[in-house]
Amino acid sequence: ASSSFVQVRSTPKENLKCGGTLWWAIRGGLMASGENVSINLSSVQNIRKAVLIAAILFGVVFLLIGESRWPSGTFVHEGVEWVGLILIVACIIGRTFCTLYIGGRKIDRLIVEGPYSVTRNPLYALSVVGAAGAGAQLGSIALALAAGIVVYFVFLLVALKEERVLADRFGESYREYLDRVPRFLPDFSLWRDVDKFEVSPRLVRTTALDACVFLLSIPLAEGMEYLHDLGLLPTLITLP
Repeated sequence: ASSSFVQVRSTPKENLKCGGTLWWAIRGGLMASGENVSINLSSVQNIRKAVLIAAILFGVVFLLIGESRWPSGTFVHEGVEWVGLILIVACIIGRTFCTLYIGGRKIDRLIVEGPYSVTRNPLYALSVVGAAGAGAQLGSIALALAAGIVVYFVFLLVALKEERVLADRFGESYREYLDRVPRFLPDFSLWRDVDKFEVSPRLVRTTALDACVFLLSIPLAEGMEYLHDLGLLPTLITLP
């Protein structure tokens, strides 16, 4: 049977900054093994940030000139917004829960228990959920799906790069984990836990506050809808 942990070098601060199962391990454990690895992964992260910024800008533009096909106050419009709110809350709670496992470790390990036993990238997956929830705040199913899909492919690019690097670094132990645990969609039948672990309240609090950024989509969307209703903003695009 393979070991539950793989020794790596990292810090709690790096653990928090990751966002995926393995980014913190790459930053801490692989940087010393070659500058090319660090440069390649840094470029992937830069691409991720650029695409996410472009997606946010697109969303802002749509807020200025677009509306949901279903008028504000209708059953479908309000229903989509409420479902989106549930997704955002699930993202915040889920990301905070994941940080309990990965954010407070004093011993440097590749974590494969708790949420990391059912999906290799729970923080990435939950970000996709949060993005879809934010997109739903205009009452548009299409915009919610578009936001989720864009964020999914951005994090897929990062995850694929991480997998190649760590497969070379950790060999058979990591490949076994790769074969057993899904990349994003969780398989809860694989769940396994630990008896106890150390928690960093500061890191948990920071992660929760970071995830709360998705909540900003609510007042932003409501404000734009109000301006559209007043006729102060044009409606050039409507989406279902």
